[in-house]
Amino acid sequence: MTYIETLGKKAVAASRDLAKLRTSEKNALLTLVAKRLVAERLYIIEENTKDLAAAKDNGISAIMIDRLMLNSERIEGIAEGLRQVADLEDPIGQVVRGYTNLDGLKIVQKRVPLGVIAMIFESRPNVSVDAFSLAFKTNNAIILRGGRDAIHSNKALVSVIRKALEDAGITPDVVQLVEDTSHEVAEELMQAVDYVDVLIPRGGARLINTVKEKSKVPVIETGVGNVHIYVDEFADLDMAIKIVINAKTQRPSVCNAAESLLVHETIAEAFLPALDKALKAVQPVEFRADDKALALLPDARKATAEDFATEFLDYIMSVKVVSSSQEAIDWINTYTTHHSEAIVTRDIERAESFQDQVDAAAVYVNASTRFTDGFVFGLGAEIGISTQKMHARGPMGLEALTSTKFYINGNGQTRG
Repeated sequence: MTYIETLGKKAVAASRDLAKLRTSEKNALLTLVAKRLVAERLYIIEENTKDLAAAKDNGISAIMIDRLMLNSERIEGIAEGLRQVADLEDPIGQVVRGYTNLDGLKIVQKRVPLGVIAMIFESRPNVSVDAFSLAFKTNNAIILRGGRDAIHSNKALVSVIRKALEDAGITPDVVQLVEDTSHEVAEELMQAVDYVDVLIPRGGARLINTVKEKSKVPVIETGVGNVHIYVDEFADLDMAIKIVINAKTQRPSVCNAAESLLVHETIAEAFLPALDKALKAVQPVEFRADDKALALLPDARKATAEDFATEFLDYIMSVKVVSSSQEAIDWINTYTTHHSEAIVTRDIERAESFQDQVDAAAVYVNASTRFTDGFVFGLGAEIGISTQKMHARGPMGLEALTSTKFYINGNGQTRG
């Protein structure tokens, strides 16, 4: 039996044990894990330091190192996320609909677990805890495969979780970490149809495309964010500057950070230099601009076609000047990764048209795209942001990790 087959067999068995847990037991365990993570924070930080040192030795950028770093404040934030999931309503067993049909059968559709979830993710070790909490609350077992750059951090976090499960009398195999970070083992996980019910990749475009191409397990596509902000001719320019600065610079390494800026030609001459000046006072951004924007941004570089399709995850932003809102919509729909898009405008009709026509999971009017987040949307911790249209779309909370089952009760009916 291979390594992944061993993990898969344990996960299937654990998922069946999980089906017996009541909501109160799940909530108590999540609260216990939160307490243990805080108590073990020095051990977790010590292990995380090993990953940070390796990242620096490998020339990883400062922005990506920030994604990797754990400190006391961040561990407390992770613990608070667990407490919030414990406080959320349990979707398992919820009745979606119920009725009696013409044959007198009482039919009830209820929410049930998916079974075994596998998750392949990069860099951010907090994802391992967030993913566990959501899977556990919905009675799903989970197999986690993080990147080698966070292996020590993930081992530490998962070991704390598993010890808490053991102490609570729950099989620790409800959460397992793939400690072999080779591509071969990752690909075996993608093929594990006998054990895994759904696979969720969370990371950059390369990871997600690889999983989509090679997986035989059903995939929920998440994460890649070539996020646009369109500043319309009827925009409040001061508001637009504030929104762009926040969306681009507040945390550039996350998928809801803005990567592309579109500006209507009638306000470009006033807006772009003012934005450039405001950014330099906060955090300089390298603009990669089309010809019209290039004339207004003296420090910008000429954009390539690839720049307009790139999720930079850095202080870099593509810029294009457009002649109409429809051109902006068409441009976004050409280059969008279907994550989050925004318009800044005071024209209500134009705003509504933008929201109706732009094909993305979250479409904003006069607000930063940084709000696309499970916590902010009231879903609790998120396991990812789905950019597809089947099963789940946008921030994925508890309900996204459930399926449904029909419960049918009769009194001897047969079909004629």
